[in-house]
Amino acid sequence: MSSERLDFPEGFLWGVATAAHQVEGGNFNNQWWQWEQQGKLHVPDTARVCLDWWHHAEADFDRAKALGLNALRLSVEWSRIEPRPREFDAVAIARYRQLLEGLKARGLTPMVTLHHFTNPLWFEARGGWLHDAAPGLFARFVRKVVEELGDLCDFWCTINEPNIYALTGWVLGDFPPGGQGDVPGALRVLGQLIRAHGVAYTVIHRLQPHARVGWAQNFNTFDPEHRLSPLDVAVTHVRDLLVNDLVPRAIVTGDVPLPLVLLTGDVGEARGTFDYVGINTYYRDLVRFDPTQPGELFGKNVPAPNTPRSDQPVTGTGWGEVYPQGISRVADELKKANKPCYVTESGVADHADRLRPWVLAKAAKAMHDALGRGAEVKGYFHWTLVDNFEWAEGFSTRFGLFALDVPTQRRTARPSADLYGRMARANGVTKELLAPFGDEVVRAAFPSRQ
Repeated sequence: MSSERLDFPEGFLWGVATAAHQVEGGNFNNQWWQWEQQGKLHVPDTARVCLDWWHHAEADFDRAKALGLNALRLSVEWSRIEPRPREFDAVAIARYRQLLEGLKARGLTPMVTLHHFTNPLWFEARGGWLHDAAPGLFARFVRKVVEELGDLCDFWCTINEPNIYALTGWVLGDFPPGGQGDVPGALRVLGQLIRAHGVAYTVIHRLQPHARVGWAQNFNTFDPEHRLSPLDVAVTHVRDLLVNDLVPRAIVTGDVPLPLVLLTGDVGEARGTFDYVGINTYYRDLVRFDPTQPGELFGKNVPAPNTPRSDQPVTGTGWGEVYPQGISRVADELKKANKPCYVTESGVADHADRLRPWVLAKAAKAMHDALGRGAEVKGYFHWTLVDNFEWAEGFSTRFGLFALDVPTQRRTARPSADLYGRMARANGVTKELLAPFGDEVVRAAFPSRQ
């Protein structure tokens, strides 16, 4: 068999991504716990224990190290660190120090996310992200975190998926506060999150001039169902603008186009406040013009026929075509920002591990292609290490390289864990490496060399 390879640059990061509320357990002081207690999840699961990282994260760090990974993205829980306004919990801060020390001792570079969908209840009571003071309150928290943890981390992700936070909380209703069809509200929230990112960037760089600071943007690939249909093309463009382009444009250029800026407000202070862009991407949807869907901006997402589909959510909005090759398209588009990018999330809901090996091979191919065209892709953080608490879907969707038995907390490696470890240790991909996982997986990385 050929020794052809997809080689990656020296120092490339091969990691996994997590979020505090999804893995720690015991986060009883944020709006997601309140949402769960109100019976708003789609399943009768609970985040009471999750993966019990608050007590035993180091065992999973050992698993990541044993695979051969060299990085791990995690978040800090605002409601633990600042449980009441201006009151900071020394015990919580000490535990986060232990986690970062544990990562560094294992040779895992930490990327720390400062906001990953959860807010303290006191912040919610003041109006959450719609309150005028929200960016300043977030900046106060960020300053404390960097002062306390900055000697252990200089790689920060300010806000995870501001577009998804606004969309699911104000338009789709799957996330708290459960708004539906409130596009103006979602745009106001986006404006606040953009300003909060900009202020956080400034705070971090004042404390750590050498820090790497960015945000994680969810990019969903949209293509018109009929490329020759002007109406399909038009509604696809609107979706792309609102979901994918608005936040990056605001942070790169400080600009939000009319009339949207009338709702977001001025975000010029955020211009240029990034050292990298985080790419979170999972799916592609075809978009069809539909005059009966004004609440969906006269568009309807439809899956492309005969394409890979993940396990689907129990209820709510379905997930589209599994599309790791979208990494390449996004990285190409981001070249104009003239900054590095990291794939801060990519993965698949796949309890049987039927697609995950293919996703990993296809993602490697997409990154390698983008690198060959001049994109500065510097790392890949797979979502996720162990099956976690997937927000409103609870434990019903399984994204882990390791399967979790929730009652016993037992972890079992899926075959894809071995594949990802091989990729990380080789800092690349070969046909020989992929061969045990089947011809489809080999073709995902080497499509024209069979």
